[in-house]
Amino acid sequence: MEISVLLDNKTDEDLFSGDFFEDISKILFDNVKAENDFIEISLLILDDAKIREINRLYRGIDKPTDVLSFPMNPEESAAKYMIGDVVISADKAKKQAEDADISFERELAYLYIHGLLHLLGYDHELSEAEEKIMFDLQENILTQVIEAGICT
Repeated sequence: MEISVLLDNKTDEDLFSGDFFEDISKILFDNVKAENDFIEISLLILDDAKIREINRLYRGIDKPTDVLSFPMNPEESAAKYMIGDVVISADKAKKQAEDADISFERELAYLYIHGLLHLLGYDHELSEAEEKIMFDLQENILTQVIEAGICT
């Protein structure tokens, strides 16, 4: 399976390359048994002000959030399978990493995994059972990412 992450960093943060996110994606898609030969994901990194605007526009919530996901309709994809967009707030990721006493890269990985799972149809807001399924999978994938040395 070939995975392409189209990374667009709109912040001053010195972030990791698209390879960092592609490596995480490979582990995730191995876990969910993706059937596509090629998967493309758009990843946008913003500051709190910009993600707040998007959150207000698309969800009607006038405050910044850590991660948003916008699934793509597979019928709209061309030869490549673009599954959608993940938008992460670097400001929120940095603050949450500091609060949890973990690395910034680990928090970015966690949020990215969370966003990808939403693109694949997982939704922790549907029920407690769905929340458990999604969060258990998210933790399992993050553990594999850490064990693979992708982040600490």
